[in-house]
Amino acid sequence: MSKKNIIVGLDIGTTKVCTLIASCDQNGETEIIGIGNHASSGLKKGTVINIDKTVNSIRSSLNEARLMAGVEVNSASVGIAGNHIYSFNSSGVVAIRGEEVDEEDVERVLEAAKAVVIPSDREVLHVIPQEYRVDNTTEIKNPVGMCGTRLEVRVHIVTGSSSRISNLLKSIDAVGINTSSVTLQPIASSEAVLSSEEKDTGVVLIDIGGGTTDIAVWKGGSLVHTQVIPVGGNHFTNDLAVALKVSHGEAERIKVQHGCVLAEKLNQSAHITIQGMVGTKEREVQLGMIAEVLGARAEELFTTVAEIVEQRGLLDDLTGGYILTGGGALISGLTELGEYVLTKPTKIGYPMPFGGMTNLMQNPKFSTALGLLATSTLNEAIYLNDEKRSHDQGDLIRKLGDSLRSAFQEIF
Repeated sequence: MSKKNIIVGLDIGTTKVCTLIASCDQNGETEIIGIGNHASSGLKKGTVINIDKTVNSIRSSLNEARLMAGVEVNSASVGIAGNHIYSFNSSGVVAIRGEEVDEEDVERVLEAAKAVVIPSDREVLHVIPQEYRVDNTTEIKNPVGMCGTRLEVRVHIVTGSSSRISNLLKSIDAVGINTSSVTLQPIASSEAVLSSEEKDTGVVLIDIGGGTTDIAVWKGGSLVHTQVIPVGGNHFTNDLAVALKVSHGEAERIKVQHGCVLAEKLNQSAHITIQGMVGTKEREVQLGMIAEVLGARAEELFTTVAEIVEQRGLLDDLTGGYILTGGGALISGLTELGEYVLTKPTKIGYPMPFGGMTNLMQNPKFSTALGLLATSTLNEAIYLNDEKRSHDQGDLIRKLGDSLRSAFQEIF
């Protein structure tokens, strides 16, 4: 019987904490056995501002998932975002020591690419290879075994504020969970939503969360740019609350049930009844007014994304267009408005089937958590295979030792 390990994806967002528990074997076969989804408090724009409230939110989500799975967990793969994230591209070059590239050469060239000056209050989260070059041969994904004298690499480096990362990890540690890895949320979402073909073609993943919108730009199968925009679904809700003079909770209800960003898609004369602030009477508002408020915020967001892509000189590389995911991507009319502002094909990105996930989980709001599980699954399968290989080698050595002892006993 194949050994199975428990893996956990923990997506700690501004509006929700999502915990997924799965079992994984050495073949990479994964089964999701526990789900916890709890309202989040204690974070603002992806950053911890109240540790006690954050700890309580994480604990509630974990307990829900544990109860469903019927197992105990002690570590998790964690997603991170926030406007403290800063990413850039770098390169490194080393001489190949032997006749061909080996793993040690790859490690040395990655270290060379990392050798850039970053402020003392920041730390590196990811060093992601984009392309290797061996002498004059370019666009190499894995250079090991290739002959040459000079190895070069281009990488994408993601950094974050040391103190904000520490506050997040401290909150997780307070509930008795070790952090096995920290992954930038749009990178995790990309693993759940984007196919290899889409990454090769060139796309921008726009992950609209509660407090931030995270983008990941892929070209030629490589991650070429990531960025966190401090605007998310909560800003749409706040705009409605101010414009309609209602509570945040009522504004969220209106957004979810009646939200649309294109007034022309609606019956302009249609009205809905809303509840004003405490002590005021119910009143009616036009659906067109709601669409105007939400549409203005959505247009601002898409304009910001377009400016980022244009400033990076990536516009001509986006044959696959834009893919929207995250809980904020489900507002009606968002893809149509996106195509108009971004002038490229735009669609909703749903998580690909994974680990026996239910129809309930094929929802953009689970993209990050599922991506964290997918990444952990690959790492866990490699670990289990290495462990099995080591165990098999140990058995072989023991059997060989027994055979030798028997032979010596017969001889002497």
